[in-house]
Amino acid sequence: MREAKEFFFHTEEMTVGYGGKPLIKDIRIELDRGEILTLIGPNGAGKSTILKSITGQLGLLGGCVWLDGRQMRQMTGKEIARRMAVVLTERIRPELMTCEDVVATGRYPYTGNLGILGAEDHAKVRAAMETVHAADLAERDFNAVSDGQRQRILLARAICQEPELIVLDEPTSFLDVRHKLEFLEILKQMVKERDMAVVMSLHELDLAQKISDQVLCVKDGHIERHGTPEEIFTSDYICSLYDIEAGSYNASFGCVELPPAKGTPEVFVIAGNGSGIPVYRRLQREGIPFITGILQENDTDCLAARNLAAEVIKERAFEPVSEETYALALARLRQCREVICPLRAFGSMNRCNEELLQEADRLGLRKG
Repeated sequence: MREAKEFFFHTEEMTVGYGGKPLIKDIRIELDRGEILTLIGPNGAGKSTILKSITGQLGLLGGCVWLDGRQMRQMTGKEIARRMAVVLTERIRPELMTCEDVVATGRYPYTGNLGILGAEDHAKVRAAMETVHAADLAERDFNAVSDGQRQRILLARAICQEPELIVLDEPTSFLDVRHKLEFLEILKQMVKERDMAVVMSLHELDLAQKISDQVLCVKDGHIERHGTPEEIFTSDYICSLYDIEAGSYNASFGCVELPPAKGTPEVFVIAGNGSGIPVYRRLQREGIPFITGILQENDTDCLAARNLAAEVIKERAFEPVSEETYALALARLRQCREVICPLRAFGSMNRCNEELLQEADRLGLRKG
């Protein structure tokens, strides 16, 4: 492991909390330029408290925070503002300020005592607004735009601050799907092109899995795990971290799933190559328990069915269907009242499924 002093941003035995009462102790973060660290965990676990302590909004109860070899407590406010930008979830309500005015406050660390912006400052403000696709909001009253538009404006303010570290608390909370993706893509480009570091919290696990270099898991007043997305985002661990009981987390797809329908399976789904997933979800919504097969273990249908079906009849990847597996599937099919087959073609590896369908037709079980 590298020495802490080699990291661009790191904490040493940091303890955070409110009113002198510790909430989380011995927090260790080690982050280089060009990396994104994301905090995940249940509501109330302390993610926002950690971020507010890093940014100085809350005083540390122990330890220290280092930025590029210097303790932040020894840096002036202007020095910190030139190197770190902050985007938090609290709604700011400035009076009589346009969106451009709000973005322009990001340049104040670089102005004199009067806070007068020069031509270069104004150019950087406009460029930042264009980067987040908010140039058309320049003259709009900041308090009159939507939550999602406000979030983009606050990111533009952070961009024109030209930070080396940016701290964000749930930055995608008020954004629709399109703007969530745009927001994170902009952030990713900034990290790469400007060699920045990012510390943020996210509730969207699928997005955290895709954008993060490191993930810090916060639960029950301590850091439970710290690692790469590949180490953190496993089905079992995410269920444990969030105490998921009603449903599951599917690591293959990076999403949560509602629990399978309860009861004796009524439907047999002959599927494969992703054709079954829409059928599985429809049956789950309708509360109909079902069996599916015969699926190869590496088939996308099999990966989804593990969380949605009452039973999955499967075969090892790249192996032909065994007589035992086929016999099991045939027995289960005959126990169901209905057979659904979204497949439109059969290849050499799934001839057994074609035979299952023929048996369903003979028995008059196929529905669609």
